[in-house]
Amino acid sequence: MAWFFTDEEINAPVYMLTGDNAAHARVLRLREGEEVTLVTPGGIRHEAEVSADGTLKILSSKPCDNEPDVFVTLYQALPKGDKMDYIVQKCVELGVSRIVPMLTARCVSRPDAKSLAKKQARWQKIALQAAMQSRRGIIPEVCACVSFDRACELTAENDRTLFFYELGGERVGSILESKPRKIGMFIGSEGGFEEAEASRIIASGAKPATLGKRILRAETAPLAALSIIMFQTGNFD
Repeated sequence: MAWFFTDEEINAPVYMLTGDNAAHARVLRLREGEEVTLVTPGGIRHEAEVSADGTLKILSSKPCDNEPDVFVTLYQALPKGDKMDYIVQKCVELGVSRIVPMLTARCVSRPDAKSLAKKQARWQKIALQAAMQSRRGIIPEVCACVSFDRACELTAENDRTLFFYELGGERVGSILESKPRKIGMFIGSEGGFEEAEASRIIASGAKPATLGKRILRAETAPLAALSIIMFQTGNFD
């Protein structure tokens, strides 16, 4: 069944897809009688049927219950090449709620402002496509790239922040024992974090966390960390 996100709430018995959604519907070659799902910005899930004239007849409506019950923000140091594309796609599938790209001291990739704006737009499109494929209830936001210091400041929004550090830390299960509602997770680039950065984020209240004794690639670590968080909070049940 095709899955679409609308730009507005649906308060009528019939709905017409427009813009990119209409183009996507044409690619899918939706036919009369086929059923589709529409998810609104308010998180309402509408089941609809394609009519002969191409409009969608609303069959039923209810809150979308596909979202995790924790809000996880990934603070990801920019990796090399197109690895960020993969990270965004897979983390959206796994349930991340927001992604904040950041520049750390050991980031090799340092695009200028114009390039970063283009990359952000591409990452947001990847997030949309991944959210449609995995049947999310929201489209996770991919924020503008920020400095490491700014990322540390943003952790004040979280109930608990985990700092995945190559030099080790506590088990994720121990840190999340009380199941906080808003969780942040810091992941480094290929070179990891400098000692001064580790001290800075820990001073802001983050808890050093471990992913085990093996060193994971920059594109593997966020997937492993997010999977553990989702498991520990009961969102793989």
